[in-house]
Amino acid sequence: MMQETIKIGGMTCASCSARVEKSIAKLEGVEKVTVNLATEKASVTFDPSLTNLDALRQVIEETGYEVLDIERKETVDTDRIRREKERHTLLLKFIVAAVFGLPLLYFAMVPMVSWWPFPIPQELHPMQYPLRFALLQMFMTIPVLIAGHRFYSVGFKALWQRNPNMDSLVAIGTSAAVIFSLYNTFLISEGNHMAVDSLYYETAGIIIALILLGKYLESVSKGKTSEAIKKLMELAPKMATVLRNGEETMIPVDAVSVGDIILVRPGEKIPVDGVVESGNTSIDESMLTGESMPVDKKNGDRVFAASLNVNGSITFRATKVGNDTALAQIIRLVEEAQGSKAPIAKMADIVSGYFVPIVCGIALLAFVAWMISGQTLAFSLTVFISILVIACPCALGLATPTAIMVGTGKGAENGILIKGGEALEMAHKIQIIVFDKTGTITQGKPAVTDVIPRDGFEEESLLRIAASAENSSEHPLGQAIVNEAASRRLSLLEVSQFLAIPGQGIEVLVDGRQLLAGNQKMMLERNISLDAMNETSDRLAEQGKTPMYIALDGALAGIIAVADVVKESSANAIRTLKEMGIEVAMITGDNQKTAHAIAAQVGIDRILAEVLPGEKANEVKKLQAEGRRVAMVGDGINDSPALAQSDIGIAIGSGTDVAMESADIVLMRNDLLDVATAIRLSKSTIRNIKQNLFWAFGYNVAGIPIAAGVLYLFGGPLLNPIFAAAAMAFSSVSVVTNALRLKRFR
Repeated sequence: MMQETIKIGGMTCASCSARVEKSIAKLEGVEKVTVNLATEKASVTFDPSLTNLDALRQVIEETGYEVLDIERKETVDTDRIRREKERHTLLLKFIVAAVFGLPLLYFAMVPMVSWWPFPIPQELHPMQYPLRFALLQMFMTIPVLIAGHRFYSVGFKALWQRNPNMDSLVAIGTSAAVIFSLYNTFLISEGNHMAVDSLYYETAGIIIALILLGKYLESVSKGKTSEAIKKLMELAPKMATVLRNGEETMIPVDAVSVGDIILVRPGEKIPVDGVVESGNTSIDESMLTGESMPVDKKNGDRVFAASLNVNGSITFRATKVGNDTALAQIIRLVEEAQGSKAPIAKMADIVSGYFVPIVCGIALLAFVAWMISGQTLAFSLTVFISILVIACPCALGLATPTAIMVGTGKGAENGILIKGGEALEMAHKIQIIVFDKTGTITQGKPAVTDVIPRDGFEEESLLRIAASAENSSEHPLGQAIVNEAASRRLSLLEVSQFLAIPGQGIEVLVDGRQLLAGNQKMMLERNISLDAMNETSDRLAEQGKTPMYIALDGALAGIIAVADVVKESSANAIRTLKEMGIEVAMITGDNQKTAHAIAAQVGIDRILAEVLPGEKANEVKKLQAEGRRVAMVGDGINDSPALAQSDIGIAIGSGTDVAMESADIVLMRNDLLDVATAIRLSKSTIRNIKQNLFWAFGYNVAGIPIAAGVLYLFGGPLLNPIFAAAAMAFSSVSVVTNALRLKRFR
């Protein structure tokens, strides 16, 4: 199966996107298709042996829309230029429509208002020169119709293909007003001067001007919804300084190859992903992680494209270039998420697919009903036009995708990558979150927690000799002791005759003295008494720490305790989740004692201990069998099945690529507080979508009866088509503006 994203031009409302989606879905070989009105993209999964891009392009164009580009070929610059050109064109068309439409409205309305202080010239008064008055309005309407010609070319084509859309509603309504006005202009020319009261040129002119204004404002607002992705795309530098044959060469970033050695000076951006070869520096990675503090980098550390080198100069070896860099993958994830649909949008899609034909039917029925009731043709036509114009489903089509675009973009700005609308919607329903222990709740690497010497020994002296002995060991516990000594700037002693004893510890000569470092089994086999420190050892074990005994020349010298240290944010994050009403559980392969010790530190009550890596997914299944919505948070390869099994898989960004691929949400920072932030963002976005759908549906449910004359039946006013057009334009802009409120999310 292949997946392609196609940029489509000409879609104006929800019925447009629904129509394109149906047309593509009918093609043989198409497995899945999602058309997003806000992003103007179609995401298509298809079998390349049964269909191809040419067939997709053809069916889109036959449906009446334009294929702008296959997304992977379109750069941020071309996309920005195209959108700016589109906005400029809409603004120009609105200006033309307003320049002729406003005077048209003035000439049409002023004769009806006797108190207005600025009357129209007597030479153009409708009662004295009706034909002149009618012809002036007709000629002023023509430029407005030309400015809005797209409504007619697209709208009538869609109508002809029996798939009417928003353009069809505008085209039918304004055409009816113009044709009726032309007929009355003909009657005036034949001597029927009373027909001057039945001219509707200004209705057509102002409707088009208002809709063009709405489309322009909508275009401006929609541009703001995708600002996050544009910012990400613009972060990457264009050039890189590569060291070749000892010389510095400036080359385009696109020309950098894996393995190239790259020089980066202070204030410059990292051009591609890589590993530091030489130098020390601090790098601002906030664009990737949302973390404001610069990160220290030294030999062997990873660096990422588009991050900012703050102070020192470094050279690094390129490991990932082009579309493989972390930045490129983030952009791809955000683009896919912004183009996706949430399940909540399905109802709007179903409604919009039938909406326009139903509206046309309602407008026709209302027109006939008022004619039968004895109302004039002009009255019935007003009702007909008002219904068509006010019922445009633009707001319906924009309600969900705009909120998803802003929500996922906001997440990316804060180092939270949400892979799609479905994940965004599901996150707010989560009832229980299962955290993997190692590398998620804890740091994932052991560290020294306690150095407890026996009487006669000093703490630093004990740590120095232990670190000297372990310096040749590759065991993680030994490396933790070496790292602790290094952090305290302790100099190491000379060692010889190093011997590693599997499952027990090490034996080594330090400054000519025999040193043993290992577990209880090792000490007992060497007949070293542990009685003096048994109580201390038990206490450390109960706290989830691993006690390592140090013996010197056959006598116990002390204990160094090592543990996988809990992250600083873990307890705060778990407390926050509990306050949000979410149950928290911990899953680990550790024994019950260690698991309970760690859980107690962070405030977790539900513990799933001694779980083998392959059984984690089954434990998630058991929780789901209780009828709970389960999220799994992990970072390792062995977490991947559980991440995939859970309703929402959340991967820590510092983890493996496999875990990140299996997850629905990726946290770029190594901070569990972002789990709560992701769920809060989900709640805010879904609340925003519901508000948008309420206003979009509510607007149409209330607007159509008013336009049909329900208020008039009870002595109220009849809705003027001009006000209907203003209301329609306002509805779309208000929905997009409401979605933009998510940008204030903190």
